Amino acid sequence: MKELKVGVLQQHNTRDIADNKRRLAEGVRALAADGAQLVVLQELHNSLYFCQVEDVDNFDLAEPIPGPSTEYFGQLARELGVVIVTSLFERRAPGLYHNTAVVIERDGSIAGTYRKMHIPDDPAYYEKFYFTPGDLGFHPIDTSVGRLGVMVCWDQWYPEGARLMALQGAELLIYPTAIGYAASDSADEQQRQREAWTTVQRGHAVANGLPVVAVNRVGFEPDPSGQTPGIEFWGSTFVTGPQGELLYRASADGEERRIVDLDLGHSEQVRRWWPFLRDRRIDEYGDITRRYIDR
Repeated sequence: MKELKVGVLQQHNTRDIADNKRRLAEGVRALAADGAQLVVLQELHNSLYFCQVEDVDNFDLAEPIPGPSTEYFGQLARELGVVIVTSLFERRAPGLYHNTAVVIERDGSIAGTYRKMHIPDDPAYYEKFYFTPGDLGFHPIDTSVGRLGVMVCWDQWYPEGARLMALQGAELLIYPTAIGYAASDSADEQQRQREAWTTVQRGHAVANGLPVVAVNRVGFEPDPSGQTPGIEFWGSTFVTGPQGELLYRASADGEERRIVDLDLGHSEQVRRWWPFLRDRRIDEYGDITRRYIDR
């Protein structure tokens, strides 16, 4: 048995970046005090979700890596002896920006980074305006608590990324997230969207025999332009086991923090029962890299 105590932190953000970071630190400290070894934060956790509008002034929110936030969370990780998965707006060079997850080791060093590969461009989610698609590929990050398959939000809809992480020995899949409903959506449509989001990631757990950790922000954030009704981020942070079983699911409308006990060794047993990796027809998948298979 290889046990891991994973702490998740679901937070409502405001315009006050310093206060957002202060409350995140309080949450991490509380989780660490309760025994968390790994803490996962939500996508772009320092600020409001600025991608509801296309505004060049928002590029001022970006920062280099290493930079102020990796130093801030690095000091926190070193103080508490925990591994922290952060999600930052990276300024790589003038005019070149990424949506980047940074894994901070327990000694405060950077264990590795992942740049978001799949970039949406939908009403109120204008991420292509801000983020260059990732160029680091899908590669797990080795840490003192295990090999982490870290991806970001929109990546969670694509089974290919999860599979590539699994094929390189990832021991769990992690998705910092910022997703919600349009405030104008009907209650039925809201439910369909939230359940689809949960279901697809539970499928990644089943298909790969790995636990999944998805951490979402929560609460309403208005559209600064007034062109849309704003986004109600649906929270519902969750953790599954390697058969897709829900071990924890947060509320849809409130801040929460929780420690979930994972048995990383259980994946070995599940894969013996369901040997999906053994039975893959790798000789027949060549067309998967095509945009569409035209006849």
